[in-house]
Amino acid sequence: MNNYTGQSDFTLVGFFNQSKHPTLLAVVTFVVFLMALSGNALLILLVLSDTRLHTPMYFFISQLSLMDMMYISVTVPKMLMDQVLGSHTISAAACGMQMFLYATLAGSEFFLLTAMSYDCYVAICHPLRYPVLMNRRACLLLMPACWSLGSLDGFMLTPITMTSPFCGSREIHHFFCEVPAVTKLSCSDTWLYETLMYLCCVLMLLIPVTVISSSYTSILLTVHRMNSAEGRKKALTTCSSHMTVVILFYGAAVYTYMLPASFHTPEKDMVVSVFYTILTPLLNPLIYSLRNKNVTEALKKLLGLRTLFHEAVK
Repeated sequence: MNNYTGQSDFTLVGFFNQSKHPTLLAVVTFVVFLMALSGNALLILLVLSDTRLHTPMYFFISQLSLMDMMYISVTVPKMLMDQVLGSHTISAAACGMQMFLYATLAGSEFFLLTAMSYDCYVAICHPLRYPVLMNRRACLLLMPACWSLGSLDGFMLTPITMTSPFCGSREIHHFFCEVPAVTKLSCSDTWLYETLMYLCCVLMLLIPVTVISSSYTSILLTVHRMNSAEGRKKALTTCSSHMTVVILFYGAAVYTYMLPASFHTPEKDMVVSVFYTILTPLLNPLIYSLRNKNVTEALKKLLGLRTLFHEAVK
């Protein structure tokens, strides 16, 4: 019991300490953070301002951008402040809050990507019924459902993880309070955690992956039966951006939460977490803007309006 430290702060080892040039890496991370925030904010602005983008697909894209902005803001500011101030401690309450927000946002994004795949399925496989199946009310109902299901991840894992007894070292070999990294510090039997993790993986990964796979199987079969080459190209272009995002996000999540412990090392875990915590929010707006004609046209229109506004002011 003398080694039990239930109320002590945790220490985040951090990502920068693993580098030979921590200051340079911190600067690069800060630049990527600003680019991710500005890119996603711009995408949300374009969807709101251009009436051509007032469709279910772009509504979901704007919600994905909102989640990505929150997602990267949960971890990166603390990570950068620790490097600047030289203090790597985090209180148990702050650690639990960071863990809950991160798990909730990740879970919500899983289900949002599932909703987006369903939107693609209806648009391509049932185009005549699309206005009925994906009307405004359906979209507004799907978003709270994504958030509610995603929050189950946070509500299930955070209390179990943070109420475990931590003995000895409270040094988290990570740059934020991710559930697997904190669980490794527990000195109690982790069978309950492992059971909940299995259930969460089934809920957050296997079920969405099954829905997404079924949707895209139907889409590919429908595209294959199309007579028009232009129609096939348009259908594949519509869904290719979403599939790219799904592969990036789900691939990293499967590694983190579903592969056996023998595949994991603290260094590998941090690199993978950097990929889907920092780089994915940066890549998502680029994927959806550079490969989407409507978004690029909306951007040109917005830039044109700004030019006219500045000329009028002068």
